[in-house]
Amino acid sequence: MSFAALSLKGRALRLLGSREHSRSELERKLKRYETVPGTLACALDELQAKGLISEQRVIDSVLYRNAAKRGTARIRQELLGKGLPDEAISSALANLQGTEQERARALWDQKFGTQPDDLKEAARQIRFLSARGFGTEIIRRIIKVPTSS
Repeated sequence: MSFAALSLKGRALRLLGSREHSRSELERKLKRYETVPGTLACALDELQAKGLISEQRVIDSVLYRNAAKRGTARIRQELLGKGLPDEAISSALANLQGTEQERARALWDQKFGTQPDDLKEAARQIRFLSARGFGTEIIRRIIKVPTSS
């Protein structure tokens, strides 16, 4: 093997060096480099046995990066995209449910800080929070939509 060609384990370590990856993500990214069937699974099994691949660390990393600026729905979608099991995602997001309104309020305060004067501004503020994954009930508690006159 030449020094120019990285092994599957080397490629996986390079990816893990930049950020946490789930096993599913690594499989998807490294599948095209597998020349002998089964070698990728063996390499990933070895890395997982050594504790270098951890679902909990991936979840913690996503929560740390996104909890202050994203709603539960958006975080759930990102975790599902990483191929993590539903049970692990549900238990991780259960803790966020209690702080959903406070996080949405802090984000709204930072961006807007004042209640909207007209329907156009209200719609803009609602879209902002909605696009970040906050639910309609939470948004309704924060933004007071002015009545048309």
